[in-house]
Amino acid sequence: MNTSLTQFVLLLLLGALYLPIVFFAMQRREDGHGVAVWLVAMYALLAMIVSVTEAIGRNGGSSAASFQDLQIYASLTLIAVLTLALDAFLKRNAWKTWVGLWAGWMLILVLILTNSLNLPNVLWTNGSITLQRARLAPTWAVLGWLVFSVGFIITIATANREARQQLFRNRLNYWWTILFLVFISDVLLFSNIILTGQPIRLAIAAMTAYVVGTHYVPDLREIVRRVLAYLLVALVVTALYIAGFLLAQSAFRDNVRFNPLLAGAVIALVVSLFFAPLLNSISRALNAWLMSDQYDANRTIHEYSESISNILEMDKLANVAVAIILEAMQIERGFLFLVDADRQADGRKLYKLSLARSPEERQMLTAELEETGLIASYFIREQRPLLQYDLEMLPAFQSGSPAEKDWFTQLQAEVYIPIFAKRQWIGLLAFGKKLSGNRYTKEDLSTLSSHASQTAVALENARLVDNLMRLNNELRQARRALEKNNRDLERIDQAKSDFISIASHELRTPLTVIKGYSEMLMEDTSLDPNFKFMMTKINEGTLRLHEVMDSMFDIAQLDARSLKPHIQPVELGLLLQEVCIEQADSVKNRKQTLLLEMPPLPHVKADQNLLRKLFHHLLRNAIKFTDNLGKVTITAHAVPPIIDLPQGGVELVFSDTGVGVDPNFREIIFSKFYQPGELGKHSTSKTRFKGGGAGLGLALSKGIVEAHGGRIWVESPGYDEINFPGSQFHVILPLSKLEEGEKQKASAPLTFRI
Repeated sequence: MNTSLTQFVLLLLLGALYLPIVFFAMQRREDGHGVAVWLVAMYALLAMIVSVTEAIGRNGGSSAASFQDLQIYASLTLIAVLTLALDAFLKRNAWKTWVGLWAGWMLILVLILTNSLNLPNVLWTNGSITLQRARLAPTWAVLGWLVFSVGFIITIATANREARQQLFRNRLNYWWTILFLVFISDVLLFSNIILTGQPIRLAIAAMTAYVVGTHYVPDLREIVRRVLAYLLVALVVTALYIAGFLLAQSAFRDNVRFNPLLAGAVIALVVSLFFAPLLNSISRALNAWLMSDQYDANRTIHEYSESISNILEMDKLANVAVAIILEAMQIERGFLFLVDADRQADGRKLYKLSLARSPEERQMLTAELEETGLIASYFIREQRPLLQYDLEMLPAFQSGSPAEKDWFTQLQAEVYIPIFAKRQWIGLLAFGKKLSGNRYTKEDLSTLSSHASQTAVALENARLVDNLMRLNNELRQARRALEKNNRDLERIDQAKSDFISIASHELRTPLTVIKGYSEMLMEDTSLDPNFKFMMTKINEGTLRLHEVMDSMFDIAQLDARSLKPHIQPVELGLLLQEVCIEQADSVKNRKQTLLLEMPPLPHVKADQNLLRKLFHHLLRNAIKFTDNLGKVTITAHAVPPIIDLPQGGVELVFSDTGVGVDPNFREIIFSKFYQPGELGKHSTSKTRFKGGGAGLGLALSKGIVEAHGGRIWVESPGYDEINFPGSQFHVILPLSKLEEGEKQKASAPLTFRI
């Protein structure tokens, strides 16, 4: 009676202990394995019900054989639930197969128990062995238990073979322990040893709940290594103590002063001195046997710092840095990535990851991470390593970008260590699995983080050098391209000059012939008036073409540097007045005002014909780009001697109230064939507002001024066709040094208005 009461109390107590397991499992239901957690809770509840039922039944006097059969049937259901929990934990979605198998097996079991098949009491016998119908149901249940156990083994083995992350493989190793405990527990319960089997089943429920609901479980291999080390040390110490005590007793037992307690204390003291060295030796031997990682973290960090501190080439830094870590920590593969932040037009910030090797290799593995994405935000916020195991298993990363997760998966790495400098994410170290097959421990991650911190400075220096080298290469390429463009432009300019020279020479003769004959026909008094009018227009067109050809000829001489001014004293006022009179009709047609104000000025030595062309082009340009009713003013003043003008000079200013000149085009307007605006919209009139031309006037003006050693430039607030800010073209002509006895002549003041 006392034994039954003891069993009753113990079984009820064991049943009550399942409740904390259920509560623990419910608290972890959001840890990425919700279905598996519910199944573990179901396993614990079923085991609790079986324990309480057996406690009540045994206390009520029910037979032990009936509860033995109950344990067999319960074990079949529990192993089925445990198999479903494993399937849900692995996310294999094979639950329909297992549920169907269990349901079919239980259906046959019910048919056997109810004898719905009308089976005889003796199913089979050979005289010595008899299979009775009463034992068919337990036998069928045990067979089902074996089938599910085999399926459990195959599932774990397959998952272990397919697992890529050592942390997950370590988690799977606990399922082997769970299966081993299931075998022991169920065999004991099948043998009706309930007080030993039930606590083991409780341990199975607790361990399963812990493995399913805990993301980081302790390294089972490390636990085994430490347990073996302490067991071996304990055995060796015990053996040494016993051997020492027996030796002391054998040597001093005839001595009346021999004290066993004192001898035992001395032996224990001596043995304790060898405990720590013995433990270290056995641990090293077990580490080598179990392929545990052995490296000196401090020494590795020191050697790493010395090796990369003076490296400035990016590809060399990547090779050396990764190689040192791979060799020291016995890692399969590794990468060093550069991280560049890029702000998009829509305000989004992208982090571009590129391989820190040669420029050709950097395009091999590249990725773009959104700043707001789960992975990039984790690195920026936490600034600590990220495991591929976490990326695949943690619920926090399940809603991340599939493209980003696939890129990390393709690297076949297990750990990623961000590199930060001045709170900016500049790099990323990625390492694959260890050659030993062990997981990355906290010490490993701490060592890798130290490596990343030391890499930051070297990486910044290497990036600066890399950017400088790339900039130098770009500058060299740009310089070569610029030189090529300059050569091309020189060839084009030379072709234009050759064309101008050829055209001006070849067209001058036929134009002279046309001009001569047209003038002769115009002087013929017998010519019909209509024909005479047509000849007049032909002559005007010929004169216009002749003028263009003269300009082209002068430009060709300027390009060939063969323009030789015929120097003679020139009175600028009278020459300008003649040019103004030539343009009087154009001024009147445009209803403009032309004012020439010349103070007394010294005569300049220049080519009068070239200066006439210069003034002609500048005045016509001012009239053309000044609106109707506008004003053109020509003024001048003497320039005292300065460095560039040792004898002084004369400055002429052609001012207008026209559209002005864009400050960006103040130099280009003096180039050949330049036309403001669109060429197709220009007229060919010489004086129409903004009318077009050959585009040679200002280029020829500049050439003439420079041929005389002078300077020409334009000043204008800007280009405006509404407010007409106007422009001022300045021309400085130098004065020549007077010969001995020669006096400087000066012109009288002159004012002329149209």
